[in-house]
Amino acid sequence: MTDTQRKSEWDNSEFRQYCAEGETRAFQLGNRGPIRFTPEGRLDPDILDAYERCGFYVFENVIGEDELQECRNEVDELLERAPWPHRESEVDRNGRPALGPEFAINPWIMTKPLSDPLGGTAENNGRHPVKMFEPEPGAGSPVHVPYLVAGCLQLLPSFLRISGHPDILRVAETINGADFTPFTEVLFVKEPEIGPSVSWHQDGQIHWDNPQWDSNIHGYNVQVQLYGSTPANGVWVIPGTHREGKVDIAARVSENNDSDWFDNAVPLVCEPGDAFITNRQTVHGSFPNTSKDRRITVNFGFHRYSSVIGQTGKLSGDGNLYTEEYVRQRCRCIPLAIDARSQRFPDEQRYTYQPFAGQEDEHRYEPETIRDILIDYNLQDLGI
Repeated sequence: MTDTQRKSEWDNSEFRQYCAEGETRAFQLGNRGPIRFTPEGRLDPDILDAYERCGFYVFENVIGEDELQECRNEVDELLERAPWPHRESEVDRNGRPALGPEFAINPWIMTKPLSDPLGGTAENNGRHPVKMFEPEPGAGSPVHVPYLVAGCLQLLPSFLRISGHPDILRVAETINGADFTPFTEVLFVKEPEIGPSVSWHQDGQIHWDNPQWDSNIHGYNVQVQLYGSTPANGVWVIPGTHREGKVDIAARVSENNDSDWFDNAVPLVCEPGDAFITNRQTVHGSFPNTSKDRRITVNFGFHRYSSVIGQTGKLSGDGNLYTEEYVRQRCRCIPLAIDARSQRFPDEQRYTYQPFAGQEDEHRYEPETIRDILIDYNLQDLGI
């Protein structure tokens, strides 16, 4: 922390005031409400306009309380299986073998409580250029805590069902076309008084110099809130930055008196069951969770097919070549999620994913198909 860095912690009255002012700005933007569609099944044009203007939109009351509770219960059971009390532990907090080594990609991404593990590092291809304020965790805190859990479609059946929600998929079709693709699926974990920060960044990585660049070329994230989100524990966005191209975030902080409290940033305040979509080109981040409120976010996202096919994409490292077969295999999780949801909610209108229309029988949610599609599926994530 520099001498001038402002303390982003809930006990600081200046931070509480900053949060309150940000919340006021957020509710003045006119970019929240229930998901609405035209008679033709397209996302309401007013919602599209607000999304394009701001770079995000908060959809209210997407997931009902019963479904939320199912997911909360599964998440709690999953988090009990994390290594404890540090990330190198071979056991969980109850002395059982920790979940993780059996997967090709260990699902647990853990760090010191209240820390900023990415800011100012080369991680994630260096897209987090500035480190946030890091409060000292309280006595008795674990050495490391999960802040991200990867590969969640194979870990949480409730997560898979949420990702197959017909309204969420109709939104994806409107924004990215009927041949939209998935991205990655993770949990963000912000436990009270220990949740780490995610420093300011843009998610997009490979298309900044593309001659066909536009404000939606890097896709968008979907974040479903299991407990809601507040200014203290939630994501903050600088509206409109998705239209600016690659932003020099370090320079922005320097011009802001080395402060990461931007006066034009807003928090994505949500109730339980709300889901917001965020353009992956927006400048966004979150502060360490020093509040007493828990945030658990079901996070996934969608790309245009044209943005991924033939690209060498990456979440980190050198990446993979996204061939037609590579993309097709990764997209199989969508019809599987649709069928899983249809089995759980048979009275709900089922979405038809056009790239696999007529292939529903090959993607039934049953043990053999689950093994075939989901085991280590995230080796083929589509990061761009």
